[in-house]
Amino acid sequence: MRSAQSSKSKNIISIAVILLTGAFMAILNQTLLTTAIPHIMDDFGITAELGQWLNSVFMLVNGVMIPITAFLIEKFTTRKLFFTAMGLFALGTLICALAPHFAVLIGGRVIQATGAGIMLPLMQTVLLLIFPVERRGFAMGMVGLVIAFAPAIGPTLSGYLVEQFHWSILFWIIFPLALIDIIVSYWVLKDVSVFRDPKLDILSVILSTLGFGGILYGFSTAGSYGFLDIHVILPITIGFIALALFVWRQLILPQPILEVRVFKYGIFTLATIVGMIIFMSMIGSQTILPIYMQDMHDFTALDTGLMLLPGAVAMGIMSPITGRIFDKFGARKLAIVGLTLVCVTTFMFTQLSTTTSFTYLAAVNMFRMLGMSFVMMPVTTAAINSLPNVLIPHGTAMNNTMRQIAGAIGTAALVTVMSTMALDPEQAVNMNEALVHGVNMSFWLATILTFIGFILAFFIPKRKQHPPDNMNVRTGSANDDRIEED
Repeated sequence: MRSAQSSKSKNIISIAVILLTGAFMAILNQTLLTTAIPHIMDDFGITAELGQWLNSVFMLVNGVMIPITAFLIEKFTTRKLFFTAMGLFALGTLICALAPHFAVLIGGRVIQATGAGIMLPLMQTVLLLIFPVERRGFAMGMVGLVIAFAPAIGPTLSGYLVEQFHWSILFWIIFPLALIDIIVSYWVLKDVSVFRDPKLDILSVILSTLGFGGILYGFSTAGSYGFLDIHVILPITIGFIALALFVWRQLILPQPILEVRVFKYGIFTLATIVGMIIFMSMIGSQTILPIYMQDMHDFTALDTGLMLLPGAVAMGIMSPITGRIFDKFGARKLAIVGLTLVCVTTFMFTQLSTTTSFTYLAAVNMFRMLGMSFVMMPVTTAAINSLPNVLIPHGTAMNNTMRQIAGAIGTAALVTVMSTMALDPEQAVNMNEALVHGVNMSFWLATILTFIGFILAFFIPKRKQHPPDNMNVRTGSANDDRIEED
């Protein structure tokens, strides 16, 4: 009996390692090119605006793919979907490494992002299904480690490597690792997802792409153009119209590609909103701080990466620990403690100046990320735990999509406040001091956002939440696949 349990435990751990490794590489690539873009610009003779599309297109394709993953997870087996996702990611990585022209490099990033967009929701769904409810906090804590650590080491790693080698080394390192992950997974990975064979609705896919893609693109460019520019207003307007039609379409379809009824569960909705707020604050500030350090304080890109690193390490180390605490006590206490710490440290960033020390920035950011580790994955786990197993793929896809949108909106809002609230140069001692005032105002907005999240945290239930068992789930034909709450 013990031998069987030990074998099962080893299988679960092996599957988790395979999925976490794949997701780590996928998420790492979101920020891996941040400090390499100037070198790529020189090689291909392109402008900075064009070069930034290497990051923007990855984020956009990622954001468009995530809502569709709920359908894919129910349509295909775990193994087929993993091999497809990692195969696309590896192919895109190889194309990027060999790219002779910028257009080919962009194409490679699109293929990379297509695979990466599938990986994160697939990883979360599988881990939530293979781990028992009482250990889901630990499982999602490991996810939190990946989400925190991978994007944070990207700029630092690339900053070092591109100083020593050609920028293509960034892809040549990832490519063999992706292949090894695929080979090992062939022997280790099992089919664990719920197979329901839903029908593909092409109109839903088109509306989802236009809706989520338009909103993400619009808000992503708002920091550069301003909210009143046609480049921002048009895609956001199209996005919201398409999204409204997408939601309506999902409500009338017998087999929706993304079940929007997950928002009928109050705990899921509340926890998702708190997660969106914390992600909005985190991603936005990770955009603001590098701008402040490099444009107003004469720090290098490598200095910026090193400043962010302790925070990423702290969040990565604490995520599995907070996961275990969640398994014992639930999300409410963790969220309240974490958001208290995030509120205080975000307020401390409202006091920046042109002479603020590197140590102050690194220390405050470290404690801020520590606080976020108490909130992000525990509230995500609480959200998913409020759903029945059959809705987990839809819950994870929706949760990840909402976080993507929150990150884009948060970044746009904070950058816009930073730009518009900068002092007139005549009111400040110098230009940098005038610009720093805008940075401080953006962190005031982030402080207000996190305080709202702090208030909402008190409404998260005190006790641990388990998936409801009073669900009437009917599966089968297209006309017999609705999910209703008794």
